[in-house]
Formats: sequence, C-alpha cells, structure tokens
Amino acid sequence: MLVSLGMHGQTLKSPNGNFVLEFSINEKGSPLYALSYKGKPVIQPSRLGLELAGGSKTEFNAEIRKQADPKTSLYDGFSLASVKHSAFDETWEPVWGETKTIRNHYNEMEVSLRQNSTERSLTLRFRLFDDGLGFRYEFPAQKNLSYFVLREELTEFALTGDHTAYWIPGDYDTQEYDYTISRLSEIRKLTEAAKTDNLSQTSFSPTGVQTALQLKTQDGLYINIHEAALLNYGCMHLELDDKNFVFRSWITPDANGTRGHLQAPSATPWRTVIVSDDARDIPASHITLNLNEPSKIKDPSWIKPMKYVGVWWEMITGKSEWSYTYDLPAVQIGKTDYTRVKPHGRHGATTENVKRYIDFAARHGFDGVLVEGWNIGWEDWFGNSKDFVFDFVTPYPDFDLEGIYRYAKSKGVKMIMHHETSSSIRNYERHLDKAYQLMNKYEYPAVKSGYVGDIIPRGENHYSQWINNHYQYALEKAAEYKIMVNAHEAVRPTGLSRTYPNLIGNESARGTEYQAFGGSKPNHVSVLPFTRLIGGPMDYTPGIFEMDISKMNPNNKSHVNATLANQLALYVTLSSPLQMAADLIENYGRFPDAFQFIKDVALDWEKSIYLEAEPGEYITVARKAKNSDQWFVGNTGGNTPFTSDISFDFLDAGKRYEAIIYSDAKDAHYKDNPQAYEIRKEIVTSGSRLKQVSVPGGGYAISLKPVK
Repeated sequence: MLVSLGMHGQTLKSPNGNFVLEFSINEKGSPLYALSYKGKPVIQPSRLGLELAGGSKTEFNAEIRKQADPKTSLYDGFSLASVKHSAFDETWEPVWGETKTIRNHYNEMEVSLRQNSTERSLTLRFRLFDDGLGFRYEFPAQKNLSYFVLREELTEFALTGDHTAYWIPGDYDTQEYDYTISRLSEIRKLTEAAKTDNLSQTSFSPTGVQTALQLKTQDGLYINIHEAALLNYGCMHLELDDKNFVFRSWITPDANGTRGHLQAPSATPWRTVIVSDDARDIPASHITLNLNEPSKIKDPSWIKPMKYVGVWWEMITGKSEWSYTYDLPAVQIGKTDYTRVKPHGRHGATTENVKRYIDFAARHGFDGVLVEGWNIGWEDWFGNSKDFVFDFVTPYPDFDLEGIYRYAKSKGVKMIMHHETSSSIRNYERHLDKAYQLMNKYEYPAVKSGYVGDIIPRGENHYSQWINNHYQYALEKAAEYKIMVNAHEAVRPTGLSRTYPNLIGNESARGTEYQAFGGSKPNHVSVLPFTRLIGGPMDYTPGIFEMDISKMNPNNKSHVNATLANQLALYVTLSSPLQMAADLIENYGRFPDAFQFIKDVALDWEKSIYLEAEPGEYITVARKAKNSDQWFVGNTGGNTPFTSDISFDFLDAGKRYEAIIYSDAKDAHYKDNPQAYEIRKEIVTSGSRLKQVSVPGGGYAISLKPVK
C-alpha cells in the first residue's frame, strides 16, 4: 500500500484499474504524487513543483533554499482550488509506424492549485493509461505569472529500492554512449568509467543519467521514465539521490544557466512512467505518442518510408573522406575557388562513385541514395568554432549535382540530401530556405541533418530550450517544403513524430558508426528498444556484413561486434520508416542470399507483437507489413547465448506460410566467426513453434509469406 500523502488526497485510476495515482498537498503546501501498479508501490510520495529564477545569475545553479521565497517558489504555499476528472478514448492512425491504428485511452485528473501569497495559479494534469502515467505542469493565463524564467524543475521520482538500471550518464551534448547495467547504488562509481567510453566529457552530476531510463525491481517490475512532447523547453535528465533512491528532474540549461524562458499560457513537456510486470509491454507502449498532439500536416501523402544505401560507411571507416582536398586550411564560403586546388584522390562523393550507388539501388529496388561530403566546406568544418561553415547549396567540382539528379531520376531512384551543420545553428538557419529550395528543385524527398561539435552560439548546449526550438524550427520549415527530416545528434525524440510525421528518423543514440570507432557492446541493440526507441524510431544504419574494418581501412582496427544474422534482425527489432543498408555495396555481393532479407523486409507495419523480451539480453518481435499478408520476425541477443522459443500463433489460422529463417550458424560468434549463418526454409502454421539459438552478439530474422 502507498504511504499516506497528507492533506487533500485525490485518487485517479487507470481504465483497467491496475494503476492508482494518489495526489495530495502536504502541510507546507507542496504538491505530492504517488503511483502503484496492481497494489505494488512504484513511485513513493514524490514532490512536484518548480522554482523561478531570481534577479541574480549567481542564483541559477545554487541549491534550493530551505526557506521558500514566495517570489520564486512554485513548489509550496499551494492550496487546492479544484479537481476535475474526465475520461478519453479514441483510435487514431499514424502516417507510418509499428501499427496501423493506436488506441489512446486514459483517465485524466486536472488539479488546479492556488498560491495565496502571490495569487498565482498552477495546474497539474495527470493521465493514467493502462500501461502507465503521464503528467505535466500547466501555467494558465494570469496577471501575476506572465513572462517567467525557470531556475529548476523539482519533479521527483521516489523509487522503492535499489533497482537495476539500464543507463547512460547525464550529458548536455551527446547521447552516444554504450549502456551500463547496474544497481542504482553503483551509478556514482561507474559514471566516470562510462564517460571515458565516449568522446564527450561534459561536466555533469556523478549521479546524473539520461532518459529514457529503464529500471527493473527485485520483484520483477519494469519501470521506464521518460518525457513526451518536448517543445519550447530543455531536455530532461535525471539526478539521483543514491542514498534514498530518488530521481529529480535536471533540465538542460541554456548558456546563462536558466532552465527555460516561458510565457503563460503554456505547459511543460509530459513526464512519463511506463510500468509492467512483463518486459514486452515496455517497448510496445504507445504512451509517448499518445501524449503528443495529432498531426499538424493536413495532407501527409508526400511522407513515404524509404529504404536507402549511401556513400557513408566508406567515410566512417576511413576508406574515403568527406573533403575534396587537403590544401585548404581556411575555407571561405563563396570565395574559395576549388577549381584551382588539387583533389587528394580520396573524396567519396564523386559523380562516378555516386552513380555506382544509384545503379545498385535501382538494381535491388532501394528507394534512395544518401550522399555525404558532396558540398564545399569539409576541409575545416570541425573543431574550429566556425560560424559561416557550409552554404548547403554549392557542390565540390567532382560532384555534378545536376547530372546526378538526372541520372538518378532516369533510374527511378531518389537522392537523399545531407546537411552537416557543424552545430553552427545561426548559419544553418540563415541558409535553410535556400537549402530546402535546392532540395525541391532536384526532388530530394528527405534530408539527413547533423549537429556535430560545440553549438554556435557559443556556450549553448545541444539539448537546451534554445537549441530544441531550433530543431523544431528546422522540422516545421521542412514541412513547408514537403521534406522529411532525419536528424542526427539532435535531441532524443519524445513522440513528436505524431504531430510532425515528416520527422521520419533520428539518430540521437549510439549508432552503427561506433562499430568503426572501436566497437559497441554486443548487447547494445537489445537495450535500445527499452530506452532510446521509447521516443521514436532510430536511424541506426544496420546491415553491416563485413565486421573486420581493417579490410576497408588497414589503419582502422575496429570490429563490428555483431553477427551477420544479428544485422538482419535489426531491420525488425529496431523498427524505422527510414532504413539504410549501410555497408559498402560490394560487400552485399559476397552474401547475396542474406542480402535478400534486407531487400524483402518491410518499413511500415500493420501490427507488431513483442514475443520475447528482457532488456539487455534479448528481444524478439513479429511485425506484419502494412497492406500485405507478409510477416517478419527479428531476434537480437546479448552477451551470452540465448535460446528463443516462440509460437507462430500470430499467423492467420488455416493458412500455411513459407518461413525463410536466417540464423546464426552453430559455430558463429560476434568476435571470432561473425559471418557464419544459415538459411533454411520451413512450412509453418499458426500452430507451429520455433526454438532457435542466438549466439553472443547474434540473432535471427524470418520472412513469412502465405503459400497455397
């Protein structure tokens, strides 16, 4: 049972009755909430509130004062003004996604609070779904709270014990870490070790972690803490009191240390808590999407999932380079004459090379080709804090923009644009309209944008309110030009793809590129569905068939810590409407039978069923292709062997299906024998079962098609 919360207790139950939320105000006038699931406490009584900034910059990073200042307190001195209960139930259709329809069913409690000493009002809105909780702060229009600045958000998540956590360290500038699995009490000592595993060394609390944070209790409850609808606000991290196991929100600050500049009426993003005693329910939850507004794009017919190849992996591995020459130590956009310098001969985005990829895409039925390094400016783009760094419209001399467009169009292939901003936000915004206009001229349907390096304006963080507003500006501007966006290094997604479905992909986590930067943990891809993917799909760039990077670049001794079968499974387990076959195209010619699965697998889904799941150990998913009778199954394992045992009861009764199973060979291993795989065909029905071993770092993939 929950501990008593104090005065003015209010209760809200989920539609199925499994969740109970209790709200109260304590003797200091501070709002509190608690959450239980099937009678078990999940969140103990936890504080809610915010503190406003005062007049001095030195106050912004100070600890919250013991004595509340009425001028800055939005965390005590409240009384209950009113409580309204309501219910909501709808079914909506996403433009693309894991399912054709999504049910949005919740019970809501709107709590209106009044702070008598300041005559200010604050609304707390709670929504309880059958799989968890969403809540946010709302600021009604009022005389005494119009324009205001946040010093801190004081939201707490008081946990019931020393849970197992699947976490990456707090960082204002990158999410590209391998996950650490540990007890909460171990986070402090492990944080520094985790940070040294990444290029970023952002200063942050030694007990700070990022969301989406996955937890598991000793008695088998799975808890996920994240946020939804991140708009006009800084990204939420979590800081842990590791003595009492209480997380407190830690909002990414702006350059001046404040957490947000707001104007009433407005609201914060939703804070989410997804809970189940079955791990499969966590990645299957739609809470994050449901807490976002419906699509603002009235006619989304131009938004189409894409499967693509591209001139990328050869740059990542060091086989070729983004830049055209070595001879320009200081590039001046619009003034440098590239025709007078000698190319170094390792440029990847040449007309000849790109045509090879276009031919490959056309031959194998891929929708698009991504080209990076096509535009001038790459010689000194990184690490120089350079404002005018790219213009996004001028190609290198060896990239025929017009000719490539005509050639791709003649082959029925779309080109995908690349905009690396070098995190010069002002520069990107000053060029954005012309860059998108160029895309329209040459019929580029999608752009991969990048934000590598320190933010300009200098001192800003990648996930602050100011920068998040830029990502949103670029997304909405793209929608005006009917362009889809795949943002890399941007803030992690929070379900905004419901409102703006042209946000067709994000990176925002440690992707395949790190396999060429020393490697990722073999179980990394079995953690991502419980963490990063809670907010939306990831452009993970799977499909690597050659694991020994030195075969592409003798100077790079990295190894891809996955089996070939694992790489196939990722197209199902890491669902995305934008999927890349990321390897060098010549490597696919060595394994044409395995490559067939990448060609066959769907991008958009009628239905998704999570068959098996345990974070960091394994995940098995079955998905039915939209407007098709075909199913696809994917399994990825972890650090140790796993025997998958699944039923095909999701198939239509009375039908026979040909199952093509792509699996690890018995002697496969991600490190020693990653390319050992087997392909076999079986006839299965809804009554069939499959037992299949996935080796360390391995997995399997299945395509299922009805037969007569």
